[in-house]
Formats: sequence, C-alpha cells, structure tokens
Amino acid sequence: MGFEPGFKHWRLEIDASNIANLHLDKQGPGPNVLSSEVLGELDVIIGAIGESLPRGLIIRSAKPSGFIAGADVKEIATLRDSEDALALIRRGQTIFDRLEGLACPTVAAIRGFCVGGGLELALACRYRVALDEPATRLGLPEVLLGIHPGFGGTMRLTRLIGAPAAMDLMLSGRTVDARTAKKLGIVDAAVPERHFESAIIAHALTPPPIKTPKYFLQLANAKLLRPWLARYLRAQVRKRVRANHYPAPYALIDLWERHGGDPAQTLLEEARSVARLATGPSARNLVRVFFLQERLKGLGRKQGPAQPKIHVIGAGVMGGDIAAWCALRGLHVTLQDRGAQYIAPALRRAHDLFSKRIRDRRLRRAAFDRLVPDHDGLGLPHADVVIEAIVEDVKIKQALYETIEPRLKADAILATNTSSIPLETLAAILKRPERLVGLHFFNPVAKMQLIEVIDAPATDPECLAKTAALVRALDRLPLPVKSSPGFLVNRVLMPYLMEAIVLWSEGIPPEVVDDVATEFGMPMGPLELADTVGIDICLSVGQILAGHFKSEVPGQLRNLVSQGHLGRKSGKGIYTYRKGKPVRRRARGKDSYDLDEICDRLMLRLINESVACLRERVVEDADLLDAGMIFGTGFAPFRGGPLHYVEDTGKEAIEGRLEALTTRFGPRFSPDPGWTTLTL
Repeated sequence: MGFEPGFKHWRLEIDASNIANLHLDKQGPGPNVLSSEVLGELDVIIGAIGESLPRGLIIRSAKPSGFIAGADVKEIATLRDSEDALALIRRGQTIFDRLEGLACPTVAAIRGFCVGGGLELALACRYRVALDEPATRLGLPEVLLGIHPGFGGTMRLTRLIGAPAAMDLMLSGRTVDARTAKKLGIVDAAVPERHFESAIIAHALTPPPIKTPKYFLQLANAKLLRPWLARYLRAQVRKRVRANHYPAPYALIDLWERHGGDPAQTLLEEARSVARLATGPSARNLVRVFFLQERLKGLGRKQGPAQPKIHVIGAGVMGGDIAAWCALRGLHVTLQDRGAQYIAPALRRAHDLFSKRIRDRRLRRAAFDRLVPDHDGLGLPHADVVIEAIVEDVKIKQALYETIEPRLKADAILATNTSSIPLETLAAILKRPERLVGLHFFNPVAKMQLIEVIDAPATDPECLAKTAALVRALDRLPLPVKSSPGFLVNRVLMPYLMEAIVLWSEGIPPEVVDDVATEFGMPMGPLELADTVGIDICLSVGQILAGHFKSEVPGQLRNLVSQGHLGRKSGKGIYTYRKGKPVRRRARGKDSYDLDEICDRLMLRLINESVACLRERVVEDADLLDAGMIFGTGFAPFRGGPLHYVEDTGKEAIEGRLEALTTRFGPRFSPDPGWTTLTL
C-alpha cells in the first residue's frame, strides 16, 4: 500500500478486510508518549495511508499498560525558548490535522490510560472505542503541568461535547472512566473485553453517523454567551488557585472566550498560549514536581508478596482509615481493637469511603468483605504486614510489641504509624528489631499521597524494600526517611505551625496569618491546618520535638488544650467551626501589618528546618526533601519545593533574612549550620 516498514516506534498491519491496524510501541521502558520522534514517524505513516487509502485505520497501543500517556514530559522540561516551543506544538497540530483529514474512517482503540496528547490524538480520529475496565481513564490533565492542551484538544473536545463539560474537564485536570466518557460523548462506545474487538472493527467497517452535542450545548459556544460562561469559570477557578501562581487555567479560559468560535484561530492561539506557559516558571516547577513524583514511584518497584495480608492494630481514625484504604486497593485486612464497639465507627467510615469511590455495587461489597473486624486478633499470626496505629505513647506501644511479637510470622513486617517517635526507641524491647519499619500515613488517609517509610539503624533493607512496594500497591508515594524525631514532614512543618501560633498570640488576627500563607502558595493557612490536625495532636508532637531540639512550645497551645478547644473536631480551636467550616472574620486594617515580615517568619522557619534535615541526611538529597514537603504538606507546588525555592530566590538572600529575623526575634531564627555547606 505504498508503506515501507522499518519504523522504530510504530508497526502497521493490514488485515484481510483492508483495515490498517497501526500499533504504537514506543521503544524503551515506560508508557507510550508522543515524543518528537514518535510524532515524526506518525507524520510519514499518515502520508502513506492517505495515498493508499485503506477501508479504515485503527490506532492501537502495543503496550499493555495503556494507550498513550501524553506528550513527552522530558521534552517539555527542555523547552526554554517560546519560539522553539511554538514550532514543536504547531508541528503536532499539523500532524493531528492530517490524521483528522484522512478520507477513511479512523478509530482510536482505547485500553487503559488515554490522557493529554494521547486523548488529543484520539480526538483527531473519527471514532473512539474504549474498554470498560477500571484501568481505562481519559482526560486532558495538562493544567497539572502548568500548561493546557496544545495539540488541538481545546478546540476538538469543546466541539465534541460542548463547552461546559469540556472546560470542566480541562480546568480541573481530572480523568474519567470509560462509562463516564461515553455519557459525556468523549467516546462512541464503552464496552467490556468480550465486545471490545468487534466494536472497534464495526466502527471501521460500518461507520455510524458522527455524533454532535445537543443544541443547547452548542449554544454555550456562541459569541454572545462565551463571556458570561467565562466569567463564571474564572470565579470557580479563583476558589481553587490564584492566577499569579497557576496561570494555565486562566489562559485556557481567555483562549476559549476570545477564539472559541473560530477553529483555525483557536489552534493558532492555543499553540501560542501553550508556548508562553511552557517556558514560564510555574510550568517549569510543576514539570519538576511531576519528575519528583515519578522518582518516588520508582522507589517502590521492589516486589513484595503479590497480595500481602494486612493486620491493623488500632481502629481509631488513622488505623481504621488505613485499613479501609488497604481494602479499597484490593488487599485483605483484619482490623483489631479492644472490642467490637471500637471497630464499628471505622467500619462506618469505610462504608462511606467505598460508597464514594466504587460505583459498582458488587465491587463495593467485595471491598467491604476484604475488611474483617477482628477484636480477638485472629488475623495477626497470618499477616504479612502488621500495622500498629495506636496512641502516640512509647510505653504503650512497647507493651503491645511485647505481647504480639511471639505471635508474628517469621517473615512478617511490623510497621508503626508513629508520627514522631524514633524507631530505635520503640525497637529497644523487640527480640527482632530488624523487622520494625515506620509506615507513617498522613491524615486524611484517602487524600494524602505521601507515606514516609522510616528506616531505623537495625531495620533490614529487605523489609524496607517490601514496605515501599506495599506503599505503591496502595497507590501512594513512598518517601525513604531516616529515623529521627518527627521524621521529615512533621519536623519541618512544626516550626511553621508554632510560629503561626506565636503570631496569633501577638494579636495578629488568624485570618491575616492564614491569608499570608495561602498568598505564598500553601493550600491551607497554618492556623486552620493546626485546627484540622487537632490542637491536642499539635501540642503532643510539638512537645516531643521540643524535648529533642530544645525549642519552646507556645503557651497558647497549652491554653487551648486545657480549655478543651481542640480545633475542628471539638467545634472550636483557633477558629470557631460551624458545620465543619471555620468562621472567618474579615481582617480589618490588614495593610497595617508587615505582611512580608509575617511571610518570612512563617516560611523561613520551615525552610531553615528543611536545611537542618538535609544536613542531618534525614532524607537522601534535596529533591527528596522537596518531594516530601510537596506531597506531604502541599507546599506550593508551583515553587518546586522549599529547597528549590531557596535556589530560585538565592541562598545568600534567604540566609540574610534569617539573620535579620534572629536580631529582631531571637535564636529560633538562627540560620542552621547546614547553610554553610548547602549546595543546590
């Protein structure tokens, strides 16, 4: 058919019905991505297919992991000049335009992930058939990298399903399953495995009419209505992110509002907009965050037991939610506490979690069946991993270990969810301390991506590797941390929280303190965070760390606890809560406070402690520290992490600001000795 074989990443097969099956198998490890080389080969192939014109073209993935994961993020990371970026994006648009223009039916056969540039390629096909299974996810999540779709996705998705649904998907960056994609109109069919192949062939051989959105959805794209909808979209986005921190969603709204009625102009302006964003600081740092996430994922590649049995001791909020998450992720879990009455609340929360996360009633029931209440501890001798999540008290934990150690399997891992106690302290009474690891989840378990995997001097490296593999099986990010007081996240976060309470005790309204932090880029203000964690928990962890590091705990914290004002859970803490939300008063005279100084007092204590942790090698390097703070606390992702912020701002400048604060407020701001050897 005029096509010469020999391409590196693509394989073409012509079947007996003269259907061309084009398989993408990008060479090397990892998923299919649209690198420049992959796109260049696709361009040549489309030209050959256009000349010989088979009955139809089906684009498939030869990799079992999924369809296409998007553009090559490594190439995005190298872009520094907007003109080079524009040329790269326009080339991709041209190739997808040629694919869309083929005279034969074109079908994207979607199995597994189909996101970013992968979905944009699928949108350039005439039809899309998706396999209805949990692994199939579709979306345009480019905003999470600080850009927006650039290969025609803004135009094609809006044209296909209407502006409201398309803009919601692109602005949120969320992905949807096959059934939801069918309901929205993104795919033409969402079918089970047994019908998948026949549905693909049917769309190529007997192509159905092309679907278009309903009239009222098309109307939303009209010139007169776009400004009204754009105003609403900006208001919604402002609730989540600021334009100076995350410009991409605002640029996407501007693009659609100005050019949504002109497909050709939309493509040109889409490319120009992405070229500007991709070379800006927000995108560069968000791409950095993407690679930090990939590094953490790689740390859990060691294989443990295929389906480890989990036994959780402690059915409180943390223990119960850990058990529920393990069951949600397909593991069999036994949950132990002193009696059935203590386990019942955890089962109710698990039911709520499964109801939100699992639509299929049978799968929901199966998840619940995997979570077994076990107040007698019958599951303990059979467990591959025992997770202890009881009260944060050394003596109580050690007493438990003395009781359970004789009943553990010979190769079982004992994991503690302690948030601040060094493991060597806990391990002192164990006969086999090498099996003890830290597995520090963060609250809320179902939302927080990071889990600290803590290594004590006696811990067996094989236990650590298996624990990191378990974290990945739970779809979480393992961060290797050396055993030390507070580990990484709590140790770095605590000075920040303590300084916020000091500022509040000095008479600065909590709203002002929290607003300064969120304006810096933190997802929640420190005082609201303290209320959310629990004032009593902050006091407990603060006292443990103060004892180790000879620091002070603000008296206001003790006063709140003595009054029973424990934060969100008690209805009152630093804020008063109504229906679970803080009552925030408008801070009058905000401009009368030195907001820059407040910001420095908060953020530089956090950064100074980060430098101390790096000096002590609590984590291996600066990148892992940044990853821990981004995924463990939400530290302003668009800044790339606390130590990357130091690199961008200038080490000498920040050290000088710390010295000035030391002069004014005392030794808690003294630059850590690690500044003298810090290299970034």
